[in-house]
Amino acid sequence: MRGSPALTSSAAGWFRQLLQKPKQSSIRASSSSHSTASRSLSSSSSSFSSSSSTWSSSSSSSTSTALPGGRPAPVDISSSSARWAKSYDVCICHSEGDLEFVEELVSYLESQPQSLRCFLQLRDSVAGSAVVTELCEAVQNSHCWVMLITPSFLQDPWCRYQMHQALAEAPMANGRTIPVLKDIDRKDYPKELRNLYYIYMALKESSFRQIRDTVLRYLEELCRSSTSGME
Repeated sequence: MRGSPALTSSAAGWFRQLLQKPKQSSIRASSSSHSTASRSLSSSSSSFSSSSSTWSSSSSSSTSTALPGGRPAPVDISSSSARWAKSYDVCICHSEGDLEFVEELVSYLESQPQSLRCFLQLRDSVAGSAVVTELCEAVQNSHCWVMLITPSFLQDPWCRYQMHQALAEAPMANGRTIPVLKDIDRKDYPKELRNLYYIYMALKESSFRQIRDTVLRYLEELCRSSTSGME
């Protein structure tokens, strides 16, 4: 038996309304789920941000004290009291026959950004003072000593005297005595210096740079040790 058209239409309308209107419980469940997910995401984002901040701070702190590879960070030797405790950074021990070459070396070292303070005997000695006194004071008041070992150096008794004074001043100090060989064979290298590595003067610019770097390395280590001892 067929129902009346009015009843059929009313039932159809009611059924469509039921389908289009979601249950309140479903809405609340969906809203609650969305809110929980938002809070979780926010918490996770905050945690990540905090973690990133901590890592960044730790990374920044780490790089401020050391360079990649574990090398210590450079120190400012220009303001360290340890450097200024002595009158000169480097004393150049040489024979008079090598003066022209030594003047080039001194000019190079003194013109560097660090402005290394060099003692050059014929330039910096006090007129009228005893040669022995000047040599001894120059050795004592210098951080490093460059020994320009040439045929003239080996024949000059004053050069050997300076060499012995430097070795007596600091026999085991790495980097303080810097032998530089020029125009001599390895077999002529003074036996007193055999336990020290030397710089062989081949290309002038390269050798000058090696001398500068050796002096700076010693001064940096000296200043770093002084700073650590004060902390």
